[in-house]
Amino acid sequence: MTGREEEYDYLFKVVLIGDSGVGKSNLLSRFTRNEFNLESKSTIGVEFATRSIHVEGKTIKAQIWDTAGQERYRAITSAYYRGAVGALLVYDIAKHLTYENAERWLKELQDHADSNIVIMLVGNKSDLRHLRAVPTDEAKAFAEKHGLSFLETSALDSSNVELAFQTILTAIYRIVSQRQISGRGDTDFSPNSKVVPITVQPTQSSGKQSACCQNN
Repeated sequence: MTGREEEYDYLFKVVLIGDSGVGKSNLLSRFTRNEFNLESKSTIGVEFATRSIHVEGKTIKAQIWDTAGQERYRAITSAYYRGAVGALLVYDIAKHLTYENAERWLKELQDHADSNIVIMLVGNKSDLRHLRAVPTDEAKAFAEKHGLSFLETSALDSSNVELAFQTILTAIYRIVSQRQISGRGDTDFSPNSKVVPITVQPTQSSGKQSACCQNN
């Protein structure tokens, strides 16, 4: 059993970011273990879990990292982002402040993460439709403005959780495979390497959105 679990073609590190209490830990546990904990406490420090998926005949091992959204844990940011090729920027659709802070989290990504990281904006707790404070169209417009992909999820009822992770991992895989096809691939893509470095067009721009940065 362990042998099969360890066999993979690519290892991608994906980080979960966003304010405390938006459901990052439950997104992680729902995707990696299909579990949801209603009594989930705030994450202290950092934790990560892994899960392998299949994309176009290849086995992708996702290493999903989760950390606390509270300000007092900011000192770990540099190590947390190091080597990450994807990020899920999570907010709570029922708490507008967590959505407003997405701008600040994007800035943090620009400061600490690789400029080519693939980013998805995730509106979590979509099961709280009756308490919605962030209109879907508003979040979608924000994502388009910054060149991000966007989905609403619910870790509670599982809706779109699988799709969110599948989408970002597939996007990363296609970028990597395109590099290899164009002859720019290297040995760092082997399973023995800790993470897979990638070079892609930025997923966000600091100024005006240009056509080159929009989703294909």
